[in-house]
Amino acid sequence: MTTDDDTKWVLVADDEPSVRQFVERALNYAGYAVTVVPDGNAALEALTKRSYDLLLTDIVMPDLDGIALSLKVSKDYPQTKILMMSGYANQRQRAHNLDFLAHEVISKPFTLEEITRRISTALAA
Repeated sequence: MTTDDDTKWVLVADDEPSVRQFVERALNYAGYAVTVVPDGNAALEALTKRSYDLLLTDIVMPDLDGIALSLKVSKDYPQTKILMMSGYANQRQRAHNLDFLAHEVISKPFTLEEITRRISTALAA
């Protein structure tokens, strides 16, 4: 069990409600504090209200996609680690060309164990 002082905050941006709900439950169960938002613009708004240890963002989202969001976050919130996720192979390849930006690109679908392990690894890096 973590205390408020060492709780890790994770911001999840994904336009699919089922993915947001799955990831939120998995991360809450693993002891993380989680905020979920439906798109990149909502993620930027959430970042103005508190600091986050990690951003987990879908690459393909309407309006502000995950790559544009990650570029903005890496510039304005450099202490926030970034993981991207996508179910589209061409989008994963596009993000892999931005290795400087994100710790890792996670393929959808993923398991509860896989997402919590990858977030834990990214936070420890």
